[in-house]
Amino acid sequence: MNTAKNPFEEMMRAAQDMAQAMNPALETFSPKGFEAMMPKMPKDMMEMVFGNTFNTEGLDAKTRLLLTLAGLTMQGAQNDVALRQTVRHLKEAGARDQEIIETIGQMSMFAGLPAMTRAMQLAQEVMEDKEDTEK
Repeated sequence: MNTAKNPFEEMMRAAQDMAQAMNPALETFSPKGFEAMMPKMPKDMMEMVFGNTFNTEGLDAKTRLLLTLAGLTMQGAQNDVALRQTVRHLKEAGARDQEIIETIGQMSMFAGLPAMTRAMQLAQEVMEDKEDTEK
């Protein structure tokens, strides 16, 4: 019988043991829990900072955020937190689910289907989250 253990599993177990010894609270740490602590920026503030409040002829906050979503998708949707946070801000800025879906879908032509699929999965998590839509 082979009793050899997977080196990666051993490394992860050792890291978890070390983290628990250093700070017992890390045992229950969840990246999504940390992400949930990040507040949504109010729509008026987004317009002031990202929108056309100071540049009246410029892009509004929703358009800028749709461009940000397109860029994150083009990068392969590798930054889960940034993509989900962008979708949350888009919803706050008044974007409809269809606009978010179309923006991600359009990027399939440039970023490829895997990037589009991953971005769509992350966006869907936010769009289906009842707590996000009620806030």
